[in-house]
Amino acid sequence: MARATRTDKTQPDPTKVFDNVRSDTAPYAAMLGGVSEQAQAGAAGWQFEMQKIDPHPEAPDGSERMIINMGPQHPSTHGVLRLVLELDGETVVKVEPVIGYLHTGMEKTMQSKMYQQSIVVTDRFDYTNSIGNNLVYCLAVEKLLGAEIPPRAQALRVIVAELSRLSAHLVWLGTHALDLGAMTVYFYCFREREMILDMFDMICGARLTASYMRIGGVVADAPPEFFKALDDFLKIMDDRINEYDYLLTQNEIFTRRTKGIGELTQEQIIDLGASGPIMRAAGIEWDIRKANPYSGYENYEFEIPIGANGDVYDRYLVRMEEMHQSVSIIKQALGGLPEGPVKCADRKISLPPREELANSMEAVIHHFKLITEGFHPPKNQEVYVAVESPKGELGCYIASDGGNKPYRCHWRGPSFVNLQALPPMLEGRLLADVVAIIGSIDIVVGEIDK
Repeated sequence: MARATRTDKTQPDPTKVFDNVRSDTAPYAAMLGGVSEQAQAGAAGWQFEMQKIDPHPEAPDGSERMIINMGPQHPSTHGVLRLVLELDGETVVKVEPVIGYLHTGMEKTMQSKMYQQSIVVTDRFDYTNSIGNNLVYCLAVEKLLGAEIPPRAQALRVIVAELSRLSAHLVWLGTHALDLGAMTVYFYCFREREMILDMFDMICGARLTASYMRIGGVVADAPPEFFKALDDFLKIMDDRINEYDYLLTQNEIFTRRTKGIGELTQEQIIDLGASGPIMRAAGIEWDIRKANPYSGYENYEFEIPIGANGDVYDRYLVRMEEMHQSVSIIKQALGGLPEGPVKCADRKISLPPREELANSMEAVIHHFKLITEGFHPPKNQEVYVAVESPKGELGCYIASDGGNKPYRCHWRGPSFVNLQALPPMLEGRLLADVVAIIGSIDIVVGEIDK
């Protein structure tokens, strides 16, 4: 695990772990008036070195404090995440997140495969948002190639991306409520999630790891039964979200476990580089779909829900409203769905339609060359593309050396960055609050240990 240390005499906060690939403070500079300048000035004195974390930490002799491990096998960490908690009675005084138990080397794997072969790898980062992972990777490669995506493919991408957002939020809401003792909401959320997974099965034959996106468009047009199922889903979903709201929002047990718990200020969020519902719950109106639109999001009307207190309860409210907004976006995209192809016309990037293969030798040659050799983006080019995932800013960085495989592929997962917000949220809180605070971040460890 990389821990940041300073080269000057100022003592750092040892709980802050910085992503050494990219600073995430710059986009928010105008919002907080100078915070990003302070962050950049502070970042100039940081350097990275690897330090070993004591696998068996102990409290100092004579201390009444206790050190316990939460995880890596604990149901409320939602994956193999380990937290080393130092307690003074029932109060958490120090937190050390320990990661690496699920490291799979997927970034390195993507660098050993042709560009189009890596789409299936992206499904495995955040399994609750596999289509969103496909999308950001395809957008990055398409930017590298300068590819133009047909309007129908753009609209289909938006529809399935918002369905994936709904699915991810339903998993979060159901499991978070279950962690806090609300079992009914868990079953309700997974009831609606099953409808979404069934729709994914209709369009691509897979429920969880969809791999629906393709470089240049989508794998195939959606069948008629998909649109029928989607229409049925949209008719009931707003009412179902209101059911969750009825069960939780004014529930005294739920509100006592979440209100005023795990608060973060706007300044802390900017310094930590956190994004997504964590950021918006503190009142920062930032959503990449609005700030830097992609896939035609500029054509849809939707609001950015924000909170006021930056606590666990506000993060819940933000995600609840985001589900309503996703339903609205899908309805707009479905109502204005254009006719036309679902893949770009450049046969050096996108496979020719199957019907062409029986009649055109040129199509067969393009198909053979693309499958066996792939394509070659311009040499010495690099791109970074970010999308708004259910958990925050999901980014993909690709560097090309002119070959048919990425020279470097880096995944900026929001779970990894948002995890460093855990210590300032937990320290000073009661041990009983740990589960609620962890759940409010919505961590998927596959997005951390990559």
